[in-house]
Amino acid sequence: MNQTIQARCVDAAASLQSLAAQLGLGISAWGDALAALLTSVDAGLAVKDVVSGRYVYACPKLARHFGRSPEEMLDRTDSELLGADLAAPLRAADLTTVTLGASHSTEHRIERDRVRREFNVTRVLLAGTDGAPARYLCSVWLDVTAVRQRDAQLALVLTQLEQQQVAGEELRRETQDSGLRDVVTGLYQNVHFEDQLRREVDLSSREHREFSLVSISIDPAIGTAKLLGAPARLRVVEALGRLLRGNTRAMDASCRMTDDRFAVLLSGVGLATAHARMEGLRRQCATQIVVLDGQDFGFTVAMGVASFPHTAHTQEQLLQAADSALAAAQGRGGNHVTLASIRFDGTV
Repeated sequence: MNQTIQARCVDAAASLQSLAAQLGLGISAWGDALAALLTSVDAGLAVKDVVSGRYVYACPKLARHFGRSPEEMLDRTDSELLGADLAAPLRAADLTTVTLGASHSTEHRIERDRVRREFNVTRVLLAGTDGAPARYLCSVWLDVTAVRQRDAQLALVLTQLEQQQVAGEELRRETQDSGLRDVVTGLYQNVHFEDQLRREVDLSSREHREFSLVSISIDPAIGTAKLLGAPARLRVVEALGRLLRGNTRAMDASCRMTDDRFAVLLSGVGLATAHARMEGLRRQCATQIVVLDGQDFGFTVAMGVASFPHTAHTQEQLLQAADSALAAAQGRGGNHVTLASIRFDGTV
């Protein structure tokens, strides 16, 4: 941005020199025009000695920004007027202009009486009439505080609008998703799970990959859980829902099929891996402590694991294979994970 401003200033200076030559104008004419222009844009003007950095001229407008009178600024440096911290970037910009030998623009902040103002400062060396090296540095100060504040407010408004849009989209997805989930467990309901299973079968058939389906049943209540009845069963269902959510990935799907029956779809997972993961989940269930009315109790589950396409070649066969494996686990007294038999006949 500063390089663009510098280039424009150089071009403008060349154009003014050419125009002055064509019209036969003296340098004082441009001085009068500059003074009128600065007044119209409410800018401040100052002139410094190049070597010492001391002010030799400051207009009333700029002097007020410094909290001084024009007379108080004469023969003083920025460090004396503003302090070393604020003066350092001003002096650095002055030296850059001298080094470049061309106009140079920078932005600065000046804080006085806990009020911070922002300025765009354009500096230019003033050439002498005898061709000697420039002794003075002219700076034009344009107060851009209001512009920056409006920019900041606009950016804040845009950020807030974006946050509101994101929050609205998240709420929409949550509202839509909540209609697909079981209230007690937070797991998907049967209808959505069947859609997920159908898509997984189609995808695996096209890409020749495997996935697993697990049927889960809560074992009959015993001991304290049986004595506490339906409320205890509800706590068990809630606990199993939490465990299923914690042991499945985003690409998987867990479902509450009926009151005590659940299903898990493990995307891209083979039979052996599915068995290992479900065995880990079975152990977590067996060691889970559920509390109701100050009494604690446990629960166990039976699981049947089937895989596509090793134990079944269609969606219906897969569901039947998982349920058959579950029945075998229940027949062993529950608290077991049983694998469906692998098919070798190649039927479809």
